[in-house]
Amino acid sequence: MVIAEETIDLPVEGGTMRTLVVRPRVPGRFPGLVAYSDIFQLTASTRRWLARFAGHGYVVAAPEIYHRVEPPGAAFAFDDAGRDRGQADAAKTPVATWDSDLRFLLDMLRARADVASDKLGALGTCTGGHIAFRAAFDPAIRATACFYPTGLEDGKLGLEADAGSLARASEIRGELLLVFGTLDPHVSAEGRAVIDAALRGAGVRYEKLLFDAEHAFMRDEGARYDPAATDAAIAAALLFFNLVF
Repeated sequence: MVIAEETIDLPVEGGTMRTLVVRPRVPGRFPGLVAYSDIFQLTASTRRWLARFAGHGYVVAAPEIYHRVEPPGAAFAFDDAGRDRGQADAAKTPVATWDSDLRFLLDMLRARADVASDKLGALGTCTGGHIAFRAAFDPAIRATACFYPTGLEDGKLGLEADAGSLARASEIRGELLLVFGTLDPHVSAEGRAVIDAALRGAGVRYEKLLFDAEHAFMRDEGARYDPAATDAAIAAALLFFNLVF
């Protein structure tokens, strides 16, 4: 399916949030997905995996997660300076602002003529995977895919040492997919066990997939990229969303 991109400066509390919308170019009404990037924001690599979901019949809205501390259009190189800048921006960002931004993103998707307003989901990678997990607290979100989400096991996210995300897992009413690499130093086997126990205790309907891969294995730049694992993870996520929607 051919796709198109557009950039929207979405009014939110305290300013505007630049948001990339990637959508099918053919007529129709499609499920809408809110997509959260890793700490590097909307890099070319992130845009490529967003395009894959759009090409399978989804309208994908990806905000710049650091729009309160960075100028519009900022995306960081995959190097030490880019990593340090992204981590510093995260440390300046209260989790409540990401939670608040979701309302504006969902309202924007519902208002679009090409979105089926009752078919809304979320996804994200790394830090964005944790933000997507919190998006699942919204009852409008029917399905969420979190790719190697960081900080879930101990709650570390943005400005907060413990945002209490797992403690709120019982608020998730939709379906949840978690994807991890077993070689990921940021989410150990022990950390995954903590997440499993919390989700089971909260009665969340979830599926977990493990790949023999490193952290950020879907980033198609650099030594960690695993094309086979990426293809399998995206295929699994597409099947997951298709079954819900």
